[in-house]
Amino acid sequence: MDYERIDAALRQASDTRRVVIGVKTLDGVDATFADSFGERAAVVIADETTFAVAGQAVHEHLRAAGRTVFAPIIFPSAPALYADFENVLVLETQLRQHDATPVVVGSGTLNDLTKLAAYRAERQYMCIGTAASMDGYTAFGAAITKDGFKQTMTCPAPRALLADMEIVAQAPPQMHATGYGDLLGKITAGADWILADALEAEPIDDLAWSLVQDSLRDWTAQPDRVRVGDHQAVGHLFEGLIMSGVAMQISASSRPASGSEHRFSHLWEMEALGHNHPAIPHGFKVGIGTIAAAALYERVLTRYLDQLDIDALCAQWPSCDETERTVRAMHDLPLLAENAVAESLAKYISPQQLRTRLQMLQARWPQIRSKLQAQLMTANELRAKLQAVGCPTEPTAIGLDMDQVRASYARARTIRARYTVLDLVNETGILDACVEELFTPGGYWFEHAAVLV
Repeated sequence: MDYERIDAALRQASDTRRVVIGVKTLDGVDATFADSFGERAAVVIADETTFAVAGQAVHEHLRAAGRTVFAPIIFPSAPALYADFENVLVLETQLRQHDATPVVVGSGTLNDLTKLAAYRAERQYMCIGTAASMDGYTAFGAAITKDGFKQTMTCPAPRALLADMEIVAQAPPQMHATGYGDLLGKITAGADWILADALEAEPIDDLAWSLVQDSLRDWTAQPDRVRVGDHQAVGHLFEGLIMSGVAMQISASSRPASGSEHRFSHLWEMEALGHNHPAIPHGFKVGIGTIAAAALYERVLTRYLDQLDIDALCAQWPSCDETERTVRAMHDLPLLAENAVAESLAKYISPQQLRTRLQMLQARWPQIRSKLQAQLMTANELRAKLQAVGCPTEPTAIGLDMDQVRASYARARTIRARYTVLDLVNETGILDACVEELFTPGGYWFEHAAVLV
């Protein structure tokens, strides 16, 4: 754990001022709380599992220090808590009954619910991390589903984060695996940012890029050790997740940590929610989304995109009305279709703007291609890492068949305005050909289809 690097990053962060990671750190929770919130009252938020793991100890340490501590807010552990807006409102209502600072004990869903509820209740909060399961601990914004559509809602990261690595390392292996899947997805997210920067859609923030990408391969180098709860390997994973969150704070965007792999993941999550399918851990969906994105990149990198027929591509470029009709027809869930139309139109470019972008691509493709090759891993390399950590690598494991995976390459592009490889293949007219190659002999999904029978 590179504590000096974490502290240096926090000096540039917008929200988080204190991160304490170590062994037996719960014993000093009141001192950490006091550094950020002074003499304010506190209230612990947890579910039944995280309260037993660490929440009760946090509550007792705060109370033993003489601090005013309100009765804990404890959600049931079953059925699984979901990060939806209705639960945010429930928590906000409880927080407004007093002026205590929330101290959430847990990881993904609990943190996101508390982050947004605390913001709506006009107060900051503290987080006690219990697992290396996601990058949202220190992230700007909360991933919340509202009206069937998952979106990142604006709200600040925690003022303080504390984690006891003995507790984190002892979390269930599935939680390590989902965090690893989320972190490994920064490989393709980085490639997408390279594209967006080169084509002047969204410039790279050098500091945010460095915080995530400089050590990414080191943080993800030992998936087998992460799987068995090795303290050092889990510590590297946790550090990577924390730094990803800080990078999002610095850039005030999820761009440093989220690209096409998250477009797949969010699409699958929203479709599953709309059809009342069981929830799948976020990092598992991101892991398979990362494979899907990397496989697409492999097909793109075989193309000579410096030899495009720009006149033909611009001539056949759809109008706004045609785009709306096409996007709406892709989605059978009305709310998802409405949001997909809004996101697609937000990034719509005119034929002349397309011409400008394609001319840039044509002139810069050799350099872009070289950068992408240096950034990416192959789909098979990613698959091996995910298997080693215990992540599913087969779409059937997250409730998808091959027809759904195939259709996702077109649908996933529509649900966010952010520029990724999914937009590149659409604008260059190679989407259908690339996807066809993935599902025919020699293609990634064809070669792994036998596993799915």
